[in-house]
Amino acid sequence: MFTGLVTDVGTVRSVEDRNGLRRFEVESRYKLEDITLGASIMHSGVCLTVVDMGQGERGAWFAAEAVPETLSKTILGDWTVGSHVNLEQSLKLGDELGGHFVFGHVDGVGQVVSVEPEGESYRLTIRPPEQIARYFATKGSAAVNGVSLTVAEALPNGDFELAIIPHTWEVTTLNQLQPGSSVNLEIDMLARYVARMRRRDKGRYEQRISSSNLLD
Repeated sequence: MFTGLVTDVGTVRSVEDRNGLRRFEVESRYKLEDITLGASIMHSGVCLTVVDMGQGERGAWFAAEAVPETLSKTILGDWTVGSHVNLEQSLKLGDELGGHFVFGHVDGVGQVVSVEPEGESYRLTIRPPEQIARYFATKGSAAVNGVSLTVAEALPNGDFELAIIPHTWEVTTLNQLQPGSSVNLEIDMLARYVARMRRRDKGRYEQRISSSNLLD
């Protein structure tokens, strides 16, 4: 479980395919003693497990592996040496919940439609896959490349807009986005469960109506 508050921007230092997996080594500013084998670290919205680690030039480096399913359904398949990655270590008991609950499970890959400066801030317009567009609501939460953000406006065509404050713009990889960029998207957990409950209630209502008609 994560919060969507990025704690470091890492740099991919190696990419290697082995035994049907793709292994990424990432340089970070984390302290080596703060990372353990088997720990979960979110990489631009994708939860991956640490399988190796060591001391790098500026901090700890660590390795994680991704299966073909993850590579095909996220932006990880596009990563190369030098790619920058939003990083967040998993929540621990007592940690501050400053963003919103993020699982690190990508629901779809969206496309950046536009990036517009607004004074010192920026407004991003994102086009999500059609099948998940309905989950993004005005003033609701969304995780974009692992960053917890509030939807400024959900547009009638399914796109949604995000207002990015200067601090978030500076300390994440959002400042590297441009029209046409692909982004990992995760639906807000509450939106997911509300939609599920509504579908269940609708099904029960339709079942009652059907049963009533049979009795008439």
